[in-house]
Formats: sequence, structure tokens, C-alpha cells
Amino acid sequence: MKIIAGQWRGRALVAPDGEATRPTANRVREALFSMLTSRIGSFEGLRVADVFAGTGALGMEALSRGCAHVSFVETDAGALKALKTNIARSKVEALTDVFAQPALAVGRARQAYDLLMLDPPYGEGLAAPALAHLMAQGWIAPHALISVETAAKEPLEVAGFTIEVTRRHGKAALHLLRVGEPE
Repeated sequence: MKIIAGQWRGRALVAPDGEATRPTANRVREALFSMLTSRIGSFEGLRVADVFAGTGALGMEALSRGCAHVSFVETDAGALKALKTNIARSKVEALTDVFAQPALAVGRARQAYDLLMLDPPYGEGLAAPALAHLMAQGWIAPHALISVETAAKEPLEVAGFTIEVTRRHGKAALHLLRVGEPE
């Protein structure tokens, strides 16, 4: 697993042993960032939240591409160890926060995020309640773009959000959402 683009292009990321963490495959991450770039242009200056972060690959990719700050939300001990190693190796502690708690329990945001990337465990239906909680806690800016990765055939319906696009990539589906109901 490597950083795809930006200042750390090609840098290997640490991942925990075992099956508890399912890192987003390089090709799926590349597709996601292509989708994001076509909508937001530059990552420069963005505040990003990597929720269900695992190794932090999504947030680290955003940092490599120039975002201003990433907050990582993760609970698994092995994933947290790998995440903190990835942050330390890149010397970006000052640009990150790590919330070692469930996405459904994080507290009020100090400032809303421009981009949120959620990669919850497949098949557990956690995306919708996590987004509702994050919205209630002020994590989601009105203009925010949100990506959610699910299993390819897993439905995604989230009250209060519009799904702009869904793309399937092998066993995964990538959904891009915005705040607000469809018109």
C-alpha cells in the first residue's frame, strides 16, 4: 500500500497484521481521488476528516496532495498503531488529530470539514448513522464533499444528503455525497 500522488508519491504505508482492517486498495483509492479532484480541483488548504480511518491511507493521501489538516477517527488498536506510525514517518503530527473513538461517539468539531471520507466496515450499515452524528456534531460544512466506500452491492441511503455519483470498482462502491436532499 503506497501513497499515489503528491509530495509523498510512492511512499509505503504501514498496515496492521490480520483481517480487522481492510485498507482501501490502491486502485480504488486512485479512482476515489480522481473523482474528488474532478469536483474540488486542488486539495490545498482543505480541512479533511478520515472517518473509520484504519491505516489512515485516505487522509495521508490528502495530506500528500496539500490539504491543511486531517482528523482521523479510528478505534481498532492495531489500526491506530499503524496510523500513528504513518503520521510519525511523514512528520505531520502538527497537521493531524487522531480521535481514538467510534465515529458515532466523537464530540463537537472545533471547525467544520471541507471533505469527509468514510470507509466503514462493509455490511454493517454504519455510514448513515455516522453521517447523522457527524452532522449533529458540526463536522460537516454546508459546502462539504463526502465520500463513502461500501461493498459493491451494499445500498446507501442517507437522509439529508444527496448522492451525486456512485462508481463500482471490483468489490467496492464509491459514493460522493453533498449536504441536502435531492431536488
